[in-house]
Amino acid sequence: MSIEIEIDGVTVTTEEGRTLVDVAAEAGVYIPTLCYLKGKPSLGTCRVCSVKLNGTVVAACTIRVANGMKIEVDEPEVVDMRKANVELLFAEGNHNCPSCEKSGRCKLQAVGYEVDMMVSRFQYRFPERVQDHASETIWLERDRCIFCQRCVEFVRDKATGKKIFSISNRGGDSRIEIDADLANAMPPEQVREAVAICPVGTIIEKRVGYDDPIGRRKYEIETVRARALGGEEE
Repeated sequence: MSIEIEIDGVTVTTEEGRTLVDVAAEAGVYIPTLCYLKGKPSLGTCRVCSVKLNGTVVAACTIRVANGMKIEVDEPEVVDMRKANVELLFAEGNHNCPSCEKSGRCKLQAVGYEVDMMVSRFQYRFPERVQDHASETIWLERDRCIFCQRCVEFVRDKATGKKIFSISNRGGDSRIEIDADLANAMPPEQVREAVAICPVGTIIEKRVGYDDPIGRRKYEIETVRARALGGEEE
């Protein structure tokens, strides 16, 4: 069913029930995301896609469009809210971008540029998180985890359907876990898929690190904004 919604004062015609993030991108309006994967169930964990829907702040990746919706993306309050969410993610982990294997391919880093982040307004916590290298193929760098839960929900053992990744504890004690036995059974293409699904540098394939030279890395070739507006999955 064809409907009309309004995004930042511009009328957009689309189909009812589609995800707002995708509709906005097709209309040339960039909404940053970190936990969202096009074609996958929406998680709504990171909130960096916050917009105003009829005056109420919502996560755009969780909203299915309906006729008459009025969406504000470029409204000053939600613009700053998205920026603050990104700053919080940097403050809550240990992100040393120049030395990270995923620099230039990290979506958090790319989104940080898009929201004009220079330094976090929040105090950096510098948490102590122990790396996990028990798997034969995957290095788990917990310092960088933003708890988006992409790996938890979308990476499963092909034989049993069991989750390979999980999150233990709560609050400041939360940490990402890996089932080393199930991880060891992952075929090489699934390992690479898990690395690609992670928006930061938490899931790293062992023996593969700085394989793309500076200037040829993912978001150096094309920005995260350009990729999103071009319809490419992240």
